[in-house]
Parts: sequence; C-alpha cells; structure tokens
Amino acid sequence: MVQGNDFFMYKVFAPKYEQVRRETFEQSKAYNQGMIQELQNMQFAYAREKDAAARETLRSIILHRAADYSGYMPADLDAFISNLKHEETAP
Repeated sequence: MVQGNDFFMYKVFAPKYEQVRRETFEQSKAYNQGMIQELQNMQFAYAREKDAAARETLRSIILHRAADYSGYMPADLDAFISNLKHEETAP
C-alpha cells in the first residue's frame, strides 16, 4: 500500500516538479549566456561559410535554435536572426 501511494505521488507530482525545474533552468544566467554564445558562434560560422548548401543548413539550424529561445538577445544577434528569417521567406 505504501509503495502504491509513493507511485501515485510520483506520477502526479513529478511532471509538475520537472516543469518547474526546467523553467527555472531556462531563466538562469548560465543558460541565457550559453544560448547567446552558441547563437553568436553559429552566426560567425554562417558568415565564414562560402558553400551555399552549407549556409542553407546553418540557416535552418540557427533558426531552429533561436525559435526555442525566448530570452534576451543582443541587438546585432536579433537583427541577424531576423535577416535569416527574411531570407528564408524571400523567393
């Protein structure tokens, strides 16, 4: 009976607990700095890349990563991502 109660408590509260942990992590300074640094590194790689197919792949990856990020971005990085979005929708 005790074991069943423990399972029920875990089943009910574990998803809520994990959601709070994830939200707390995504609001942390380390997460935000890491995400910005990763996007800036991708921006640099995109600027260096000469091959059109490789640039297209990088554009897709950058837009995917940026779509999941809702924190503060420096103005230059935000402008870069906006340009990538525009390039993707342009004919």
